[in-house]
Amino acid sequence: MPIVSRAAKESPYVQGVDEQIPYEITTTPWGSSPTGVSVVAKEITNAFTDVTATVFPVNSPTIAGDVITLSVLRSLTAEKVYRIEVKFTTGTTVWETYAEVRAEI
Repeated sequence: MPIVSRAAKESPYVQGVDEQIPYEITTTPWGSSPTGVSVVAKEITNAFTDVTATVFPVNSPTIAGDVITLSVLRSLTAEKVYRIEVKFTTGTTVWETYAEVRAEI
């Protein structure tokens, strides 16, 4: 099994507090045909507090081939840093990748 970084390639992202963005994760570095996707958001600057319900009020990621499209990320607080964790299965392996999002005005 190849060793790949758990961090999303483009991480860290910068997002304005008024922006609403549906980020995409391509699973090809880890495997193809992902299933069983779950997403959790944690505020790094507040002891990794779970803020999923706030920043993903709709948390229904979709899959198209090897691309997972997250629900719209919104309601960020300026100067906070968020860790978006995306867990999925390819074959019999469960993976979890993550991306950091820095919120700014």
